[in-house]
Amino acid sequence: MAANLDMKKTDKALYTPPTDPVLVNVPPMHYLMIDGQGNPNTAPEYQTAIETLYPLAYGVRAICKADGQPFTVMPLEGLWWFETGAPIEGDENYKDKFIWTLMIRLPDFVTEQMVEQAKEAVAKKKLGLPLDQVRYERYEEGLSAQIMHIGPYSAEEPTIKRLHAFMADNGYVHRAKHHEIYLSDARKTAPEKLKTVIRHPVSEA
Repeated sequence: MAANLDMKKTDKALYTPPTDPVLVNVPPMHYLMIDGQGNPNTAPEYQTAIETLYPLAYGVRAICKADGQPFTVMPLEGLWWFETGAPIEGDENYKDKFIWTLMIRLPDFVTEQMVEQAKEAVAKKKLGLPLDQVRYERYEEGLSAQIMHIGPYSAEEPTIKRLHAFMADNGYVHRAKHHEIYLSDARKTAPEKLKTVIRHPVSEA
């Protein structure tokens, strides 16, 4: 059996940025993805999406482990945007307008057939999950600016502003969806200790 693959370690630069902004080249990667909209704190479909992605990711891992290719299940990630641009300043309900894609990275050796096999296995154990809404997709970001945010999700704005200032100072503009990687388990980690990678794909201004 091959050694266990932990992509957080093999691609360390992508998952452990410093708390100051840096540039990084992000290669194409494969993900389980599910789309939704609404406030992540109150929208039931957000929690349902998480409860669907993780069993499926572990199901794929079990198939790969049986084939001699074990891997560590990766942390949850999210792409975030608005249908009509940024909300008006002072809009207290702006989170209700979020459109999001939640995703979990899988190794490149995972096939569509493995994902479908895992869906069948999960469907037998966990009834009612929207497994048909999950897709296996290659996602590419390329040159990106990223930073490590330490603290509650609600306090990300100053970190994001620092990232934007770094981009502007270096002649770059944001060209794709806001990307977050949730390295900490929010159920077990104090809010002030949460670690979140914030990534913005960039192009020259």
